[in-house]
Parts: sequence; C-alpha cells; structure tokens
Amino acid sequence: MSTRPQRFDLIVFDWDGTLFDSTALITRCIQAAAEDLGLPRPSDAQASYVIGMGLHEALAHAVPGLDPARYPELGQRYRHHYFAAQHAVTLFEGTLAMLQALKARHHWLAIATGKSRRGLDEALKVAPELGALFDGSRTADETAGKPNPLMLKELMREFGAEPERTLMIGDTSHDLQLALNAGTASVGVGYGAHDHSTFGEYRPLHIAHTVPQLHAWLIENA
Repeated sequence: MSTRPQRFDLIVFDWDGTLFDSTALITRCIQAAAEDLGLPRPSDAQASYVIGMGLHEALAHAVPGLDPARYPELGQRYRHHYFAAQHAVTLFEGTLAMLQALKARHHWLAIATGKSRRGLDEALKVAPELGALFDGSRTADETAGKPNPLMLKELMREFGAEPERTLMIGDTSHDLQLALNAGTASVGVGYGAHDHSTFGEYRPLHIAHTVPQLHAWLIENA
C-alpha cells in the first residue's frame, strides 16, 4: 500500500441491502420457497430480518419449526427463485463511484456476505465492473455465518489489517454485531433490510441513509 489511509486500511462491505438493491427480491424468494413446500408464508418482517445470515440459518429462522432435514429442500427452492430473478437487481445508485473513490485512496476493499460463494459469484456477474475493485471476500458457506466474527477475522488476517484499522459497513444488526464481535468499527446503512432505529445498541460510528451520504462520510472520516 503506497499511501496509508487516514483511519482505516481495510473497509469491508456487506453485499445485499448495502451495495446491491436486493432486499425486496430476497424477501419474496424466501416467501415463495416456503409456499412451494406447503409451509406458512413468512411475513415481510420475518423474511427481511434474516438477510445477511447464512442460508440455512436464515431459512430456519424465517420458517420456524421446519424439520432440519428439509432445510436443503427449502434452500434449493429459494435458490431457484433467486437465480431466476437476480438479473433484474442492480447496484444502489452511486455505489460504483463510491467504491472507485475509496480504491483511489488506497484502502483495501472486501466483501463479507451471508450469500454462498456461488451466489456472490453470480451477483458479481450481474455487476462485473465491481470485480476489479474488491481485494477479497468471504461468504457464509466457506467460513462461519454472521454474526460469528470468523469471516471478518479471516479478512483482517489476509490483509494484515489490525481491528482498529478495519471498518465493517452493513444494513443489518447481524453486520453490526459481526463488527462488535470482531473488535472493529462499523457504519450502518438505513436503506437496507433492517430498521435503523435498532442500530444504536451496536455502537456504529455513523448511520447513512443513502449511498451518497455514505460516500461523503467515508471520504471525510475513513
């Protein structure tokens, strides 16, 4: 790294609901998967709350009481609906410019997501311009799901970044708890899956309500 960033060497982003405008699609796909199996349809609140978790953990929470032996079947139906529609989902406006500006300031950029590796790879195909901007990533199926700190600790170890010079950015309580568990700072975004009024207990440095607001805060403070 030729120029040490002002405050954070490593900035880690959640994907769904933070960079990718996919919250509504994920909610609908969880609901459709439950209905495919003849199960009660989760409410919007139940389905959106689990965004950011690993798939099986998320589905178990959204459809409580389901026999664990049926988790793979429910997961398969979720993936069927999601992959059929994800091409219609886009980055939040301003995301690409924000990431390019951070990259120009010599931060390491990474993704920590509850998606599977296949799911993240497919999503990056929808937004191929992002591929060169990220230096690393972790998915829930190749490490532990949020809010277990393992994925964030692995990224810090990969880049030699200290916890006090690492920032986690996400739209859910799972993301912010992940940061707390890993000993890093966090920023919440209020335009994703979770009600930002609950974020205070996780002690984020800031809550941004649009991508331009997030961009401006990062340039000034990161």
